[in-house]
Amino acid sequence: MENNAPLVEARGITKRFPGVTALSAVSFALRAGELHALCGENGAGKSTLIKLLSGIHPHGSYEGELVVGGKTARFKGVADAEHAGIAVITQELALVPAMTAAENLFLGVEPTRWGLVDRETMRAEARELFARFGLSFDPDVRVEELGVGQRQLLEILKAMRKNSKVLILDEPTAALSETETRVLMAAVKDLRKRGLALVYISHRLEEVFELADRITVLRDGATVTTLETAKTSRAEVIRHMVGRDIHDLFPRRASAPGQALLSLRGVCADAPDGRPVLQDVTFDVHAGEVVGIGGLMGAGRTELLMHLFASWGRRTAGTATVAGHSLSGGGPRAAMEAGLALVSEDRRRWGLFLIQSVGFNMSLSHLEALSRWGLVDRAAEAAENGRYFTSLRVKAPTLAAGVAGLSGGNQQKVVFGRALMPGPKVVLLDEPTRGVDVGAKVEMYELVNRLTEQGLAVVLVSSELPELIGMSDRILMLRAGSVAGEFPRGTSQEALIAAALGHKEN
Repeated sequence: MENNAPLVEARGITKRFPGVTALSAVSFALRAGELHALCGENGAGKSTLIKLLSGIHPHGSYEGELVVGGKTARFKGVADAEHAGIAVITQELALVPAMTAAENLFLGVEPTRWGLVDRETMRAEARELFARFGLSFDPDVRVEELGVGQRQLLEILKAMRKNSKVLILDEPTAALSETETRVLMAAVKDLRKRGLALVYISHRLEEVFELADRITVLRDGATVTTLETAKTSRAEVIRHMVGRDIHDLFPRRASAPGQALLSLRGVCADAPDGRPVLQDVTFDVHAGEVVGIGGLMGAGRTELLMHLFASWGRRTAGTATVAGHSLSGGGPRAAMEAGLALVSEDRRRWGLFLIQSVGFNMSLSHLEALSRWGLVDRAAEAAENGRYFTSLRVKAPTLAAGVAGLSGGNQQKVVFGRALMPGPKVVLLDEPTRGVDVGAKVEMYELVNRLTEQGLAVVLVSSELPELIGMSDRILMLRAGSVAGEFPRGTSQEALIAAALGHKEN
């Protein structure tokens, strides 16, 4: 292989599934020692391409040529790709929670002595690997005790132990806090310095522009362009991704707040296990206003929303009201009757019945109002579903289509539809754009604008500081369950981070 030749190259790849062409003459080249970002909306073909590169889609199931190290690769499966030095870290981590960090590192290739697993050697080699990458893991800690960010790093080290030359990272920071994201990004930079070639897939363009040497954009299963990161802009990448100009990524319009719809006064609450999670939380959210809530993981953001909507934990002090009506227990039903709605952070776990249809999921929270004499009025249900299906622009064949087959952005629209159908006064949004592409994010932001124009109050929890700054009229930063500071729109990221960490800006 020539020195300047690609380490991995896809040439004219076409991949078909029954009735669908997922990739159409796609070309992609990864050079040794570079970090190459792969960008595109959900459904653009990114996942299909990495499955092909990693052997999940075997040779013969696609047209075109895959070249690794200057030679045509004919992977029959994942093992062949790993043997060629290609490893992929997916969003669904392949770790065994009940096993230790060291056991996961050596799973399937355990060192043995006299026919038994040599645990001392395994621990020693694990410590050596951790030290090489500057990590302070205990080899004997169970994976279930590690945070999501630590698990991501462990998965990467597992690939490094196999002497991988190419590492494919699929949305590695999607579920991470700001702090965990910085740690992971530092590790990725270190891997590149060590000469590893990396493919990085992320909807977070700020990460892409900080890390990547080049960016390849896919749209509708085809390669649109490959760009040198230093010679392009976010606006250009977004235009290639969605096929049009998006002039304002955060299209928040100026608001004229009305009466206070959500009011908290001195709210203190304990988790079900007795841990204090909220301490003297006081704030108002007004009609027509978006109040953002930020903070590090564990600061109490999700716990606050769950406490308000689902009576999670036990309130030990304080009051919470929606339009003057007390929220004092009763769970989701009472919260919805008071005028509260929640879009949870994990739509696949908490927001959707994946085995059911779009229509089933959308009307689930409104069935009582759509019923007569104890039976659901199917005509009324279909009409109401159709109204939200159209207004939210859900991309699905019909309301009867399975929700599991939709893209992340369209699944989130279904969750929004269910939250809005009962006619709430206050909408709680917990990481509403997590795992959705740029185009879908802008649609979500436009929806938030429509809600506030209609007089609703919105609480927005997000780990993405640009999103908080761009879409909130005011921002509350939580730290250890308390409000650490309140900031106006346009506040710098540095000021928000300082508040989250408990530091004062000079």
